[in-house]
Amino acid sequence: MGRPKTSAGLPPRNEPARTETENEAMSRNTVEEKYAADDRMETARADGAENEAGGGASSGEEKEPLVLVETATVPQEEYDRLKAERDQLFDRLARLQAEFENARKREAKERTEFRDFAVANAVEQFLPALDNFQLALKAKGGAEQLRTGVELILKQMEEALRGLNVQAVETVGTTFDPKVHEALEMVERSDVPDHQVLEEVRRGYKIRERLLRPALVRVASNSQQKEA
Repeated sequence: MGRPKTSAGLPPRNEPARTETENEAMSRNTVEEKYAADDRMETARADGAENEAGGGASSGEEKEPLVLVETATVPQEEYDRLKAERDQLFDRLARLQAEFENARKREAKERTEFRDFAVANAVEQFLPALDNFQLALKAKGGAEQLRTGVELILKQMEEALRGLNVQAVETVGTTFDPKVHEALEMVERSDVPDHQVLEEVRRGYKIRERLLRPALVRVASNSQQKEA
């Protein structure tokens, strides 16, 4: 069939209908392209968020986004006041540090002086006994005179120890006490109670209730009393 004829150069009747259909198709394509672009943008945003979250979890060094903070201006008077207060605090801190250092040095000096005083007081008590020992070495008397001199010096030293509150530990005739006695040996004896101190080998001393050294002793062992 041939193309339908038209009159006065007008387009055929069915052409306007075809043009309307093309416009609708173009509009639909434009809308679809817009929706597709929107979908691509949403997908890109989601992928970017996931990548940021994954990177922060793996490295642990993800920095927070910078936020612009509007800084407030401080008046000059307020600034000067705060600066003066800061300077006063620094000065006070320096003074406190200097006072603490001086107190520490003063305490160390006083402790040293107290120790020297205590040592001097103790040594002073024994100087007369030392003098007598030197005189005994220069003496030309017999053995009996030398023995008498040593006994006098011994008494003098015991008096000096008592002046320092140092006392001898009781030994012979007392029951063995491991707190103040140290047993050198056990001696079998049936005529004395078991664990009684028989002999003092080395004297022990204590200052008030504090033991300086235990007494070295020999202790009785009564087997008959143990069996009973």
